Amino acid sequence: MKKLSKMFMALTVVGALLAGCGSNSAAPTQPQQQSGTATPAPEANSGNAGTEQTSNEPITAVGSTAMQPLIEQAAKDFMAKNQGLQIQVQGGGSGTGLSQVASGAATIGNSDIFAEEKKDIPAAELVDHKIAVVGMAAVVNPEINIDNLTKQQLIDIFSGKVTNWKEVGGPDQKVTLVNRPKSSGTRATFSKFALDGTEEAEGITEDSSGTVRKIISETPGAIGYLALSYINDSVKALKLDGVEANGENIATNKYPVWAYQHMYTKGEPTGSAKAFLEFMLTEEVQKKTVTDLGFLPITDMKVDRGADGSVK
Repeated sequence: MKKLSKMFMALTVVGALLAGCGSNSAAPTQPQQQSGTATPAPEANSGNAGTEQTSNEPITAVGSTAMQPLIEQAAKDFMAKNQGLQIQVQGGGSGTGLSQVASGAATIGNSDIFAEEKKDIPAAELVDHKIAVVGMAAVVNPEINIDNLTKQQLIDIFSGKVTNWKEVGGPDQKVTLVNRPKSSGTRATFSKFALDGTEEAEGITEDSSGTVRKIISETPGAIGYLALSYINDSVKALKLDGVEANGENIATNKYPVWAYQHMYTKGEPTGSAKAFLEFMLTEEVQKKTVTDLGFLPITDMKVDRGADGSVK
């Protein structure tokens, strides 16, 4: 009897051990049955890497009104890809953009000119990101029946030497100058490459490129200058020395009145700003948004121009 008792106890222990092993081997099957509601592994979120990279840090981009339509559209597209990110785009002119980014008041300073060209801007503290090129042209009220001016005629008009259109082959109509403020990168570029640095005479001065276009379109005898991205059928762009302001002529510097579109940061960008600036150089922006809005992709340029105006 004692032997049978011991045998029975041994069999009971073995049975318990086997039962324990059976329950352990079955345990993984329960989570598999509930996999449809399980929390995905970190790899499953890899599609949101772009959003995670931005960290949703707000961006303020201030400056050139010539660049404003391009930056606004790109910002809209970038925010659509990065839910929760806020990008605020403001005008004010290139000088304002450079001073705002230099002081830390803006994340990005949009400028038609190199920081080195603007007095009192600590250019060494800023990092230049060239994202496109824009041409600029003299534009007139559509009723002015000329479509070309020589550089000397343009200088004479903007310096106040020529005050009536009949002096340059146009109608007997008073010339009305429409200028941008001195903080404007468009003005600086036009003055440097179209007027050879000649001081402009007094005229109507407007901060916004859109307002300049409206005034010229509504004022008989008016002349001003605009980035090609702002030119439409309400005004007429003039050739310069017989050369039209178009992408092909700008790319080779045959038409010399153009500027890089700079997006400056104070130091190397990080987080949201870095991601946005990288987005500006993607094929999506360069080959569609840039060209659709009247700019040239930075990669299309056949020449390189420095801050001093030298071309190579």
